[in-house]
Amino acid sequence: MHRPESSVIGEVEITFDPSRFDVDAIHRFLSGAYWSAGIPRDVLTRAIAGSLCVGALISGAQVGFARLVTDRATFAYLSDVFVLPEHRGKGVSRTMLEALFAHSDVQGLRRMMLATRDAHDLYAKFGFTALGSPSRFMEAHRPDVYSAGHEP
Repeated sequence: MHRPESSVIGEVEITFDPSRFDVDAIHRFLSGAYWSAGIPRDVLTRAIAGSLCVGALISGAQVGFARLVTDRATFAYLSDVFVLPEHRGKGVSRTMLEALFAHSDVQGLRRMMLATRDAHDLYAKFGFTALGSPSRFMEAHRPDVYSAGHEP
């Protein structure tokens, strides 16, 4: 298992150390994001604990985050990627994702997936493409699970 570590690139510190994440700041952003609206804080805490996560910090403050749900052997699903609006356009997301995809626990994965409404160009830089055979994939999507009080 890879030990938590940090690196500094310019003014941005990239960290995999969950003790450095500002879960309140992450929750504030994600609870209003289109893909996770209303996510309860305790659900987010469990999601972070069960995933490989990376954070971007500037002067110790959380400015970005990404979560990779993975078995660390064959598969990963990229989720919850964000950079605060005032820090966008400065390469923070790219730096954060480069570190995540270079992590030793991600090497050799057979498949990585994600869903995005508006960041296709960013993910294409990391080799992501539209599904080659979309008819092979299925989903059980419950977008109102948090608002309906049906948390797992």
